[in-house]
Amino acid sequence: MTEAQNPTAIKTVDRHELQELVRSQLEMLLGNRNYQGAKALLVPVQPADIAEAIEGLPETMQAIAFRLLSKNEAIEVYENLDSSVQQALVEEFKRQDVLDIVDKMSPDDRARLFEELPAKVVRRLLTQLSPQEREATALLLGYEAGTAGRIMTPEYIALKENWTVFRALEYIRSRADVSETIYYLYVTDVARRLTGILSLRDLVTGEPDHTIGALMTREVISVQTDVKQEEVARLIQRYDFLAVPVVDTEQRLVGIVTVDDVIDILEEETTKDIYALGGVQAGGDSYFQTNLLTVARKRVVWLSVLLLTNTLTTAVISSQEEILQEVVLLAAFIPLLIGSGGNVGAQSSTVVIRGLNTKEINSKKALSVIWREAIAGAFLGLMLGVAVTIWAYVLQGNLEVAVVVGISLVAISVLASTAGGALPIVFDSLGFDPALMSAPFITTVVDVLGVLIYLNLARYVLKL
Repeated sequence: MTEAQNPTAIKTVDRHELQELVRSQLEMLLGNRNYQGAKALLVPVQPADIAEAIEGLPETMQAIAFRLLSKNEAIEVYENLDSSVQQALVEEFKRQDVLDIVDKMSPDDRARLFEELPAKVVRRLLTQLSPQEREATALLLGYEAGTAGRIMTPEYIALKENWTVFRALEYIRSRADVSETIYYLYVTDVARRLTGILSLRDLVTGEPDHTIGALMTREVISVQTDVKQEEVARLIQRYDFLAVPVVDTEQRLVGIVTVDDVIDILEEETTKDIYALGGVQAGGDSYFQTNLLTVARKRVVWLSVLLLTNTLTTAVISSQEEILQEVVLLAAFIPLLIGSGGNVGAQSSTVVIRGLNTKEINSKKALSVIWREAIAGAFLGLMLGVAVTIWAYVLQGNLEVAVVVGISLVAISVLASTAGGALPIVFDSLGFDPALMSAPFITTVVDVLGVLIYLNLARYVLKL
């Protein structure tokens, strides 16, 4: 399909081109000190795109560009900025500038910012927030990081069952500006316990004298404050919610988690998993904005583990030294075999880890998943083994060695695929992160056992 046939592709390309155009034009105008022109340039641009443009500017220009925004626009833009840019702007602003922006932020976004700032700065900002905002932020910071309580916002609209539609609409009009969303309306009793939910659509289509109790839905899906944020994300994703209510142990409504927060969670969790699969420790800061010494420190941990475990492979090869001296040709195919095994294991572990994360795989399906991966490894091994046997014979002209290499590749593929399927499930059941723990263990198992299989098979076939 061409771009002309795919309007979505065109819009995506145009959007990226527009963002780059805004950034380059903004940088040029600021460089020429044409602040009025820069301000006019940003007027029709969406807050998220302004944030991206500011992030692309040199650090010396970021605070200048931000100061060109109106107060209301600055709040929205600030919430969309990367945490490192937010921190840099905090240091640049006068105290009142900071307070005006931070005080108007959504409590959940403010809590996320405070997690990144130094404790001294957080204490200073907290003491100067309005009492209402200080209480809301302190409430969120009191919950454990990574839970529904920490990411929720207390800015929601709660109605009473005995209210009429007319009274509810009047109340919504008075609270709309300070609420995160008005599309879902929550119904609570006198003790603030969640008793029902009502959509804005159902409310506005109801008769003015109808009561909320007659229109609301009593079967409400909610989460408790200590539920992990990943579970909240899956819940919203599964039911296509715009928001989900958060309750405490006594079923009192304390906040809501909205879909925009879930998108951030999914991105954060995906990033952590990708880093873990690569043996890189995930951190709170952007990887590409972290200094090189910190980058090296994050990456050296698992490299050191792999370095130590690879000494086992060296030990196995050393123990089979007499076979290699008899048939030196065997050594030439060791990198091919363990490399292929590692690749097969990585493929299996990737699909299994993905299945664990999406809850497609559970304890009941564990054995069938491992068996499925073992069979897949056998098929892969047969296809690769035939090709490698032919290639080894053409390359070296020794049929016996070629057969040994081919059969070994089949066995190693089955081993690698089984290990790739089983180890993530085992580590997940033990409470470890399967993405982080699987890679070095799969590498070790495939390398050590793969070399053992290969050299012992060679000893048997070649009668050494």
